Amino acid sequence: MSWILGTVSILIFIFLFNNYSKKKKKEKLKKSLLGNWGKPKKKERFNFDLIAKYFVNNTDQKNVFHRISDKTQADLDLHELFKFIDRTCSKVGQQYLYYKLRTIPSLKVLLKFDTLVEVFQKDASLRIQSQLLLSELRFHSAYDLENLLNGLQVKKSKIVWLAHCLNIGTILFFCLGFYNPTFFLCIAPIYMVNVYLHIKNKRNVNYYLSGVKQLSKALRITKKLESYEAIKKHYEDFLFIKKIDAIKLKTEFLGFETNLLTNEYFFAIWMVIESFKVFLNIEFLVFNSFIDGITEEKDSIKALFVRIGEIDAAIATASLKSGELQTCTPEFATTKTMEVSEIMHPLVDKCVANDLHIIDKSVLITGSNMSGKTTFIRTVGINSLLAQTLHICFAKTYKAPFLKLYSSIRISDDLLKKTSYYLEEVQTMKTLLDASINEIPCLFILDELFKGTNTIERISGGKGILSYLNENQNIVFVSTHDIELTEMLQITGYELFHFSETIANETLVFDHKIKSGRLTTQNAIRILELYDYPKEIITDARDTQEKYFSK
Repeated sequence: MSWILGTVSILIFIFLFNNYSKKKKKEKLKKSLLGNWGKPKKKERFNFDLIAKYFVNNTDQKNVFHRISDKTQADLDLHELFKFIDRTCSKVGQQYLYYKLRTIPSLKVLLKFDTLVEVFQKDASLRIQSQLLLSELRFHSAYDLENLLNGLQVKKSKIVWLAHCLNIGTILFFCLGFYNPTFFLCIAPIYMVNVYLHIKNKRNVNYYLSGVKQLSKALRITKKLESYEAIKKHYEDFLFIKKIDAIKLKTEFLGFETNLLTNEYFFAIWMVIESFKVFLNIEFLVFNSFIDGITEEKDSIKALFVRIGEIDAAIATASLKSGELQTCTPEFATTKTMEVSEIMHPLVDKCVANDLHIIDKSVLITGSNMSGKTTFIRTVGINSLLAQTLHICFAKTYKAPFLKLYSSIRISDDLLKKTSYYLEEVQTMKTLLDASINEIPCLFILDELFKGTNTIERISGGKGILSYLNENQNIVFVSTHDIELTEMLQITGYELFHFSETIANETLVFDHKIKSGRLTTQNAIRILELYDYPKEIITDARDTQEKYFSK
C-alpha cells in the first residue's frame, strides 16, 4: 500500500512542478513581450528559404493588386527591411508577414487589415493575451504547417482495399484460434504483410507528422483567439474551424506518436502501440483517410493559416507603429501626385528626413556619389511599398496614388546565362516598359540607366526610355550622373532635383538634403585633390575639362 502512496505522491509532485515551470516560463515570456514592444527582434536568425515559402508557393491572385518581384526585393533590400519590421510571435505569422511585404492587396483589403492593427494598438491586454497564444507556434517546427498547404502532395494509396481484407483475415483467424490454436499461426504471414504496408506508409506519415502536430496546435490557438470579442467582431467567417474539427481526431492520432517519442519514459508504451497499429493496419488506414481530409479541406487549412498569420502580422504592425521612428498613415491620391514630408529610410541610422512635392511630374535627381541620390529613391520605394502593404510610412505625411512598384538599381553580369551587364539592363528595362503601358499607374525606381554602354548611347537611350515610362499616370524616380539628361527630360514632364556636398576645412561634407533644380557645382576633381592625388593628374584633369567640356 505504501508504494502506491509513494507513486501517487511522485506523480502529484511532477504534475505540480510542471505546472509551476510552465507558469514561470509564461511570466518570463510576458515580461519579454512587454519589454520588447515597439522594438525589433534581437538575436533572431532569419532563414528566408523557410520564411518565404508561403509567398513563393501561394499563387492565389484573389484580391492581389501587385506582387513584388525578386529583382525589386533585391534592389530595395527587402530582406533587411523585413528583419527590422518583423515583430511576430509565431513562425506562421512570420511567413505571412513576409507574404504581405511582397504582396500589395486591394485597397479594401488593406484598410480592413488596418482596422485590425488599430484593435491591438488600443487594447494592450488583448494584445498580450494574443501574443502569448501565438508564441506557442514560435518554434522552428511551426514552419511545417505550410507543408500541408503547398508541400509534396501524397496521393491516397490504391491498395486500401487490401488493408481492409487483411484486417478481416486477422480478426477471423484470431476468433477461430480460440477453437483451434493452429489458426493463430495463420495470423503471422498477414502480420508480415501489415509490417510492409506500415513501413512503406511511415515515410509519408513522417513527412506530414510535424505539420499535422502544428495543425492541431494551430486549431486550438485559433479557437481561443476567436473567443476574444474584439477579434470575433473583426471577422465574419468561422466555418473553416468546424471543417478542420471534422478531421481533428485523425490529426491528433497521427500527432500522438510525436508526443510519445519526445519523452523517453513513454518509449516502451510507443512500442506496444506501434505493434497494435501494425496488427490492424490502423495507421495506414487513418493516414489514407487523413489524406482525403487534407485534400478536401485544404481551403479551410489555408484559412486557418491566414487567420493566425494576419492576427500576428497586425500585432507586429502595431508594434512597428509604436516604435521610436516617426510614422504616419498614408493618404492615397487619385491623380499623378506625390507629396511627402520628413520622409526617411528606416534602416539608415540618424537618417536625414526630406520633403518632396510633385504634381503631374516625375523626378530626375543628380548629384555625386555618397550624396544620397540612391538612398533617397530607395526611401521613396520602401515607403510606397509599406504604405500599400502595412498602411504605414516612415514620414510625417505621405500622399500618392495606389501604385505598382518596379525597380532597376542593382544590375550584374549573369555568368551562368553568359549575359553581359548591358544585356541584363536591356532585359530589365523591357520588363518595365511592358508594365508601363498598363492602365494601372506604376512607380518606377531607377538608378543610372545603361551604365554598361558608352556615354552618347547611354544618354540617348536613357532619354527615350525615361520619356516613355513617364507617359500615362506613371511616376518615375531616376538618379543619374548624366547632367545632359536634365535639359532633355525637363521638357518631357520631369522635375529636376539634386543632392550636393560642400568642402569645408579640407573636408568633404554631405548634408543629404534634396534640393530643387539641377546640380550646378562640380567637385569631383577637387575631391581627387583632397585625397592627395599627384599634382600632374589634377592639372591634366582640369586642362581636359577646360578644353573639351567647358562652354
